[in-house]
Amino acid sequence: MSQPELPSPDANARLGVTLDDTGALFSLWAPRATRVELALVTRQRQQSNRDMTLGDGGVWTVYVPGVKPEQMYGFRVHGLWDPQSGQRFNAARLLLDPYAKAMTGGVDYSGPIHDHISESDYLPDTTDSAKAVPLSVVVAPSAPPIPLEQAIRAQDRVILETHVKGYTLRHPLVPEHLRGKFGGLAYPAVIQHLKSIGVTTIELLPVHHFVSEPFIIRAGLCNYWGYNTMGFFAPHAAYGSVGTMGEQVEEFKDMVSALHQAGIEVILDVVYNHTGEGNHEGPTLGFRGIDHAGYYRLNDNMYDDYDVTGCGNSLDTSQPGVLRLVMDSLRYWAEDMGVDGFRFDLATTLIRDDQQHVDQNHPFKKALAEDPVLSTKTIIAEPWDVGPYGYQLGNWGPGWGEWNGKFRDYMRDFWRGQTAGVSELATRLSGSPDLFEDDGRQVNASINFVTAHDGFTLRDLVSYNGKHNEANNENNRDGNNDNRSWNCGVEGETDDPAIVALRQRQVRNFLMTMVLAHGTPMITAGDEFGRSQQGNNNAYCQDSPISWASWAVEDTWDEMTNFLGNVTSVRAAHPVLSPTGFMHHESVVDADGSPLDRPALAWLNGTTGEMGDQDWHDNGRRLLGMYSASQSETFILWLYAGADPIDITLPGPSWGDEYRILLHSGEEDEFPVAGETLTAGSTLTIPGRTTVLMQAVVSAQSLSKQSSVVSN
Repeated sequence: MSQPELPSPDANARLGVTLDDTGALFSLWAPRATRVELALVTRQRQQSNRDMTLGDGGVWTVYVPGVKPEQMYGFRVHGLWDPQSGQRFNAARLLLDPYAKAMTGGVDYSGPIHDHISESDYLPDTTDSAKAVPLSVVVAPSAPPIPLEQAIRAQDRVILETHVKGYTLRHPLVPEHLRGKFGGLAYPAVIQHLKSIGVTTIELLPVHHFVSEPFIIRAGLCNYWGYNTMGFFAPHAAYGSVGTMGEQVEEFKDMVSALHQAGIEVILDVVYNHTGEGNHEGPTLGFRGIDHAGYYRLNDNMYDDYDVTGCGNSLDTSQPGVLRLVMDSLRYWAEDMGVDGFRFDLATTLIRDDQQHVDQNHPFKKALAEDPVLSTKTIIAEPWDVGPYGYQLGNWGPGWGEWNGKFRDYMRDFWRGQTAGVSELATRLSGSPDLFEDDGRQVNASINFVTAHDGFTLRDLVSYNGKHNEANNENNRDGNNDNRSWNCGVEGETDDPAIVALRQRQVRNFLMTMVLAHGTPMITAGDEFGRSQQGNNNAYCQDSPISWASWAVEDTWDEMTNFLGNVTSVRAAHPVLSPTGFMHHESVVDADGSPLDRPALAWLNGTTGEMGDQDWHDNGRRLLGMYSASQSETFILWLYAGADPIDITLPGPSWGDEYRILLHSGEEDEFPVAGETLTAGSTLTIPGRTTVLMQAVVSAQSLSKQSSVVSN
């Protein structure tokens, strides 16, 4: 059964708070309410209530003279208490404004925050919640951040996914009052580090104002990641270093300006698929009290939440009023707050229709594509949710990048020696054309990653065979059991130098693979210096050293920072390593369009030249060479996951006259000295579990010999 479509705000309706010289207009979309009160709240939590007037589209308004910035407020929404019809109106609940630009205060989880009594969720609780809930704050308009002087080209993008607090909380060069804050990310020492590792784009874990789930609080923990939004327009108050009465807005803008001035773009991980209220048994802080069935997807009984997010509720973007909220929020962050793009958490939930079916032609996607501002921003999907047909990897179409979970899973398996041959390796290295090329997208649509906030860090991926989430107080039952990790022989940390060396080699392999594969690389913050979560693969509730990046010099893992910087700088210097489109086995052409008789892309077997059918069907093969060429440059990327050294024969003169090793994941003494050239047809020994990037020199004389190679 579909839910009834509710009246939606007019296109020109101003929702939230609009300040002018004499006061403020307050507006709230509450289409089924019978009465709405605006509650103006003082610092002493005293309230002054004003009735609002119902207008077109279910929008209630009231103008209040004399209102100034920093005024705290909330709403009391009256209506029918009828849980069986999705109506849980309870005027005893002081509710947050969905359009509030700032929020202050916290949740008293022992207070009257539920709309029902503890004995029954069918009976309302009439105790006033005013002293137990956060409040909305009126914010003065201010200028947007300084824009990027030059937009980041898609083929140049290198993403670092990071948590605002965890990345700088223990940074020794960041002033103490800025650590873990928006201002900390903008501090020169942090920006200098980002530039040194080649980051062009910082993707922030949720910065919309969020709350913790009651069960986490009862366990003595908190929601650390932030995927529990209550304010889609408000920067998370705790990430401000000065105050929570609107100061967090200015600090966020200052952070964006500083990053932009350094040439770094800002992408937000946004959570429009659910809110922090959980299911109908959870707290009522805003949306549910305004209209349960209006904001959330409900089951056919119109009582229980239809949960395709695994978080208790699912926001209902099939309701035009909810879709309007999402679009208004995105425009606000793009225009007023200056961000450059968005990564949509559990994006499939946003394209479910009023029957809960997945619709790739959903009005949400159309609205994004048609919006003059948002259509110019970087848009990335986490292309799945946990509901029916929720796995939509490869289906999002033009304009969308997607987290490539198949890249992550395959590369983990390849480097631990658990793949049948290398056929899929070629597909993933070339940008996953099986997923993204058929709808006309560019290769950059593939967001190539091996780790993310959710799961092991790179160091833990090579140090633990199983998860160790005991600190989460769920008896290690939470978190994914399918980690595809390998501990290199010992579970957890060890002083064994051989195992430490192998683990660091594996991390270098992963970093080289991610950065040099075609597509957009995404690195998890801290992986560039060996951050460990002690084997915890679900640290969402760990606001603790488990999650915080350690900037102290630790054994030799800090050398990974320089290594990553070298890899990204080589990628940036050679365009053929980060192509704009999908490359194929076709001749490179010169400026006049004449073929140069060498392939743009080929796959080498390390012995006779190009891979043949027998090579592709060899399930025991652990070696593959990726040959990439342009008018001016030619490279071979060798990936070898076998345990023992292997001798390869470098391709003959038709492929290159000389070869020079630019990068490798091995030890320095395992390869020729830097700058030394190797001749065509010579033998190179590649140690076990090693990646090698070689640059080939192709002479003009050799080009005439290439036609026979291309025709193979």
